[in-house]
Amino acid sequence: MKGWRSILPLPLRGESVTHFCMFPKLNSADYDSGSTPVFLNVYDLTPANGYFYWAGLGIFHTGVEVHGVEYGFGAHDYPTSGVFEVDPRKCPGFKFRKSILMGTTYLDPFQVREFMEHESSNYKGDRYHLIVKNCNHFCEDICYKLTGNRLPKWVNRLARIGIWCPSSHFPT
Repeated sequence: MKGWRSILPLPLRGESVTHFCMFPKLNSADYDSGSTPVFLNVYDLTPANGYFYWAGLGIFHTGVEVHGVEYGFGAHDYPTSGVFEVDPRKCPGFKFRKSILMGTTYLDPFQVREFMEHESSNYKGDRYHLIVKNCNHFCEDICYKLTGNRLPKWVNRLARIGIWCPSSHFPT
């Protein structure tokens, strides 16, 4: 699709990147010259969100923005990564709603890219599922690993409600 650039994992050259994953929880007040903000960009999937947003409901797409690149997760028919990158706040097919500061990371752009390539192997396009493994689950995982902070509960509330529906309604 126009505007989407797939992230394909590069060889990790035998080095572990797990030391890039978990960092202590930081607040926006913890900024210094060595920290980079991490934003959650939230998009509306439907105009109906305008009616339900005030009640903490809606159908949202999210992406994680760091170092001027936004990373998201989407579905396709192949067993390759569904992680993609776009220009921040411009994900094709969705209406941008807001950015939320999630915290900071001390990773430089190269380390973030390597981290994302490593994490993308856990998010195959053919394993996307609206209820149990969607873009919001991806962003929750990435934001927590980069900043130690969880997404606001309203972002993925409908998927959490949907988990209580009979599984026969949701093909795997």
